[in-house]
Amino acid sequence: MSLATLRIGTRGSDLALWQARYVADALRRLDGDRAVEIKVIRTIGDRVLDRPIAAVGTQGVFVKEVQEELLQGRVDLAVHSMKDLETQAVEGLILAAVPPRGAVADVLVAPGFHSLSELPQGARIGTGSPRRRAQLLHLRPDLEMVPVRGNVPGRIERVAEAGLTGVVLAEAGLVRLGLGGRISFTLSLDEVLPAPGQGALAIECRADDAATRMALAPLHDAATGAATRAERALLRGLGGGCHAPIGAFAQVWAGRTLVLEGGVAAPDGHAVERATLRGDVEEAAALGERLAALLLQRGVEPWLAE
Repeated sequence: MSLATLRIGTRGSDLALWQARYVADALRRLDGDRAVEIKVIRTIGDRVLDRPIAAVGTQGVFVKEVQEELLQGRVDLAVHSMKDLETQAVEGLILAAVPPRGAVADVLVAPGFHSLSELPQGARIGTGSPRRRAQLLHLRPDLEMVPVRGNVPGRIERVAEAGLTGVVLAEAGLVRLGLGGRISFTLSLDEVLPAPGQGALAIECRADDAATRMALAPLHDAATGAATRAERALLRGLGGGCHAPIGAFAQVWAGRTLVLEGGVAAPDGHAVERATLRGDVEEAAALGERLAALLLQRGVEPWLAE
């Protein structure tokens, strides 16, 4: 007999709904009789659009209300973008599954251009991310970085509406929404390190809900879980949130070796410090902590304080 209906909590953006439906479909494939419902929950990050994220809150501005609904038992699981999830666990909740990761890179929607070097002098580039802003200014100090927030389609529309040359977005979001054709060019990881957890989903449930944990277990991808665990440990070790100029990307090689690259940029882009470590996949969190300590030793703390 099938388990009771599973209720998924999610934000209401186009991308968040795609992610929730992706998980719902995966659960139904595992159990053809499974009933799954999606409940849309508005977060403070969705309600307050006239201020930069850093002015709205430090961490969790896109997840706190969803987590509260989960803790209160009004939903059974929550689907988040991994990069929005706080690095500190919420008491009573557990990260039950991390599905296989999507694309990790950042991209430019900049009609008529095919590389960063092609952008004209003083090009106006939209982004609400201090991480993207700092790394792009390091490569192209002449760029004019324009604050842009909102959902993915809305940010694309701002290119024409606000007279921008282009806008920076996560490749995974565009691909998932069927907007991959709007990508002008992809920023290599040598150019711009992605946000920790970018391209990955995080599925939370209550720690004491054994039935839901069991239902979610088949959705977990061990390699993605280890990679994002290392990236988030780096972020936690640096004391940063989604508003910090921190980039990270980890990969599992040959099933056992985890390679983690992390970087911190000065907010004005005048310098970037990067480092890479490798270790056993079972020590993912420890690897992230070690890399954070190494970057702090190299003097990045003032950039984080800014």
